[in-house]
Amino acid sequence: MTHSGQCLCGAIRYQLSGTPKVVALCHCCDCQRSAGAPMVAWAVFSETDMTVTKGQPKTINSSGTAMRSFCADCGSGLFYRNAEVLPGIVNVQSSTLDDPEALPPVVQIQTAERLNWMKRAHELPEHERFPS
Repeated sequence: MTHSGQCLCGAIRYQLSGTPKVVALCHCCDCQRSAGAPMVAWAVFSETDMTVTKGQPKTINSSGTAMRSFCADCGSGLFYRNAEVLPGIVNVQSSTLDDPEALPPVVQIQTAERLNWMKRAHELPEHERFPS
């Protein structure tokens, strides 16, 4: 099975082959700060299963051996690697997939750092679009 995705502006495109090892929602503080969001959905693949097909992501060392890649033009977060902790693995922000519904999360991780109000997010009122 193949999946493709891109950053917000389309300057970076990538393709994934095979099946993810896991798809998880991460609640760690580093993901929160990096994404500016309460959590990040990651699809975990072998590095050999990913090919960047357009553009060149910028990569920074975000903490120790953690490397985060993103689009230098629009800022979209794309990939996470940590060769020391997760050798041969690339985590892909699954919301950047062309079809993010294809890889739903199956587990939540780093919940020790989850924002308390996220435990009740499903209880908040909903609006299909911006409320009037």
